[in-house]
Amino acid sequence: MVLGALFIGVASVPRSYLVCGLLGPVLLWQGGKLLDRLWWRPRRLERSLRAQGLRGTSYRFLTGDLKEFHRLNDEAWSKPLPLGCHDIVPRVTPFIHKNVREHGKTCFSWFGPMPIVTLTDPALVKDVLSNKFGHFEKPQFPVLAKLLADGLAGHIGEKWVKHRRILNPAFHLEKIKLMLPAFSECCEELVSRWTQSLGSDGSCEMDVWPEIQALTGDVISHAAFGSSYHEGRRVFQLQAEQAELFIAALQKIVIPGMETTSVLLTWTMVLLCMHPEWQERAREEVISLFGKNKPEYEGLSRLKTVRMILYEVLRLYPPAIVFSRKTYKEMTIGDVTYPAGVILELPVLFIHHDPDTWGSDVNDFKPERFAEGIFKASKDPGAFLPFGWGPHLDFYAQPYLEVPALPPPRTPPAVAAKVPAAPSSLPPPMELVVAPPPVAT
Repeated sequence: MVLGALFIGVASVPRSYLVCGLLGPVLLWQGGKLLDRLWWRPRRLERSLRAQGLRGTSYRFLTGDLKEFHRLNDEAWSKPLPLGCHDIVPRVTPFIHKNVREHGKTCFSWFGPMPIVTLTDPALVKDVLSNKFGHFEKPQFPVLAKLLADGLAGHIGEKWVKHRRILNPAFHLEKIKLMLPAFSECCEELVSRWTQSLGSDGSCEMDVWPEIQALTGDVISHAAFGSSYHEGRRVFQLQAEQAELFIAALQKIVIPGMETTSVLLTWTMVLLCMHPEWQERAREEVISLFGKNKPEYEGLSRLKTVRMILYEVLRLYPPAIVFSRKTYKEMTIGDVTYPAGVILELPVLFIHHDPDTWGSDVNDFKPERFAEGIFKASKDPGAFLPFGWGPHLDFYAQPYLEVPALPPPRTPPAVAAKVPAAPSSLPPPMELVVAPPPVAT
């Protein structure tokens, strides 16, 4: 009877009241979880970091430091750098520069509700990048990765190990030796095309950035497609067009590292134009070692001047300006214990321009600092990190770091890769031409 009366009572309640009664607790539970994620959890993490002596920005609900990040970027990018100035950290990474200056070399900030801890001590950075147990994960953005690419750099765990094993034989040094003729052929074509562009005064102006992009694409196409490399070139052209359309749509998202080698070569040419004395020293070294012959693999390790120049370019203008990792469980780095869910920001560009590590001439182009190798170039032997460190070291950079003067696989075998029949037929000395920006109408 009691159950029957209860059933009749429930049946007499309007359906809308029943729905509200059932949905109310669910919505409250979900709202509580959301509030914890967007407010209480960030506040707990902030208290934990400050209790261990770290300083940083205060958490702002939902947005964190995003507004300040964009404000500083807009302000920095609105002011052109003087020609020949290599002090680029305040311009390229203004937020990191300001945060470290105000809060110390280990500090924290906020990417929305997620805390970001910036580590600038090379020893701590090496500890994070060298970890072999997967305690520090790469932050994952699945949707973005699927739109752009799903390559080795984006893999983690067993998937990374599997793909690494598949690719490893292709980049063995013996295989790279066999690719040198293709590298040399591409360089010869480039030098020949530039020579034909010279005017009556023996000079010409050109935008070298697309030229070097085409060169690196041709090198990959030759190596991967052989005689059908024109098909490969078309593949890379289509990829470039797709990336441009996607980046144009996103506008404010910067995706670095897509053309590491072409960036390296372009900056090398720019810096050699600024410092013709080093351009001449590199020419003399190539001619003295190889004369009228094409460079051979065995002779590349003797290109000491070229090696120093490339290292210094990679220091001033590294292909990746920041590496990021994320703690998936509580981890101790140095004297600080970081909770799960903290993003670790490893600012390579800042480390490469740190006067405490490299000296007061840190923003000067001085290849001679690498005269005794990478580990003696600075006060900290681990401060040179253009391609990262540890088991996940940039895969394509390993041959470059293992053989002192061998550029990455997508690069010609040396800066002056082809020495024709006579030294006079080398590419003419380069001079830097800076075109003024177009005037808005």
